[in-house]
Amino acid sequence: MADPLVQLSSHYTVVSAMITPAFFLTATASLLVSSNNRLARVVDRMRQQLGQLEDTVDEQARDYLEARIILHRRRVRLILICLQLLYGAMTAFVATSLAIGIDQFTDYRLRGVPTGLAMCGVLLVLAASINLGREARMSVTMLDAEVKREFDRDNGRQKRR
Repeated sequence: MADPLVQLSSHYTVVSAMITPAFFLTATASLLVSSNNRLARVVDRMRQQLGQLEDTVDEQARDYLEARIILHRRRVRLILICLQLLYGAMTAFVATSLAIGIDQFTDYRLRGVPTGLAMCGVLLVLAASINLGREARMSVTMLDAEVKREFDRDNGRQKRR
């Protein structure tokens, strides 16, 4: 008969291993919250500029707003891709935890499945992080262009005085 302490220890080891993906889940959830907030801000800004576009008759101003709206649409799509990658990562981390538990009940016949799922989740988070960096760069580039436009406009006003 198997030693109950050894069996108990084995179960605790499995439960501990099943909890480990929770750390990845926490990090992924944090990125999801941040990404959803970014998406909301970009959508709000785009809607604001769409409203301005409706009221704008000057062709130059319209062209400027249309170009900005196009950039906002690109940013929205990029953030959406990030969200999809992060949800995929969450799925992989939950599946990792389940696979660890199932693996114990099947006498460790799943072999590399839990590790493969964890690696898949980490790779999805990596891809999302890279794309979030790209979106942040787009945001800063847009901000720099906006600041330059305002400075140029202010300098033009000062020269006319």
